[in-house]
Amino acid sequence: MTERRSLRDFVTLQRGQSYKGDLVGRPGPFLLGLGTIERNGGFRSDLLRTYGGATPATISLTRGDLYVSLKDVTHAADLLGAVARVPDYVESARLTQDTIRLDVDDGAIDRDFLYWQLRGPEYRAYCRTRGTGTTNLDLSRDDFLGFEVVVPQRAEQRAIAEVLGALDDKIAANTHLIRSAESLSTSLFASMFDETESLPLTSVAQFINGKAFTKDASGTGRVVVRIAELNSGIGGSTVFSDATVPDQHVARPGDILFAWSGSLTLHRWFRPEAIINQHIFKVLPTEGRPHWLVWGLIARKLDAFKSIAADKATTMGHIQRRHLDEAVDVPVREVIARHDEQMSTLWSRTLSAERENLTLAATRDALLPALMSGKLRVRDAERAVEQAV
Repeated sequence: MTERRSLRDFVTLQRGQSYKGDLVGRPGPFLLGLGTIERNGGFRSDLLRTYGGATPATISLTRGDLYVSLKDVTHAADLLGAVARVPDYVESARLTQDTIRLDVDDGAIDRDFLYWQLRGPEYRAYCRTRGTGTTNLDLSRDDFLGFEVVVPQRAEQRAIAEVLGALDDKIAANTHLIRSAESLSTSLFASMFDETESLPLTSVAQFINGKAFTKDASGTGRVVVRIAELNSGIGGSTVFSDATVPDQHVARPGDILFAWSGSLTLHRWFRPEAIINQHIFKVLPTEGRPHWLVWGLIARKLDAFKSIAADKATTMGHIQRRHLDEAVDVPVREVIARHDEQMSTLWSRTLSAERENLTLAATRDALLPALMSGKLRVRDAERAVEQAV
């Protein structure tokens, strides 16, 4: 028997607290705030920081705990009400003032099942329609607790959570592989600089600037890649366009994209074919130069580029093309050739794992509403998961 009950029947809320900036980065528990929640839900680990100050029990978290954002500073509402679950490798954490811990009555509902309920499209739509505010979007506690979730029998709750969790586990395993491969690549690349030559970056790669493709965008077709999409992925504010653009302004999986304005970040594009907007370089290695080499050289220069951008007396710091013409140390061709097979394999394996995670996430997101609504049986979902993983 399935029933619908509001969150207030089995959830109480605990808001986090502010913290001292000078204690961030010191040994201690992790800080869990808005930056550790993915758009539309999920745990984001790339912005994890530790905190060396005292952490009262009232705002502490441990593995398996759920926390949400009742605020969204972007107005896209992608973070409004978004839920994250503390992963197994985080033993202790501190809740910041922008996040809310969910204290769940485990006797009334399975915690993991509740997590997936709050990842579903019905809940996400509910949050978007109830956001209020002009500068920031806010979701009131009453509105959050008023959301009604489907509560099937306990055994079915567990089965649904396990099916969806299997896909998340595979995504987590791939994410670990990606980070390990990137760490190894960085170490290997750093070891190649005993024998170098001095060359401008523009001699090893072509830097092609995007254009203002968001104007008059149709709303359908390919993603228009802006700095927001590079930093946070595809979200509610993402622009889509049917425009026909030159090949030099098209990003395909494996292309190197370099945001030369604002945040100044380097990215390997792994999503489907997209259109590159202004303030982003598509970086094309010159003949005979592997992608991993060009990536590594830009990465080594990135801190210097950021310093240049920080000195700009403008609203948005940036570098200029002349900075790409400055000489950098480049390993000699013999050293590059000696490491190319291993480095290219790491590059390809990382890209493959990133692309596989997109497929796994799409499978999970398709199964989620079908399982919650009862339109798909757990047994059928299990077969789909077996094929995906």
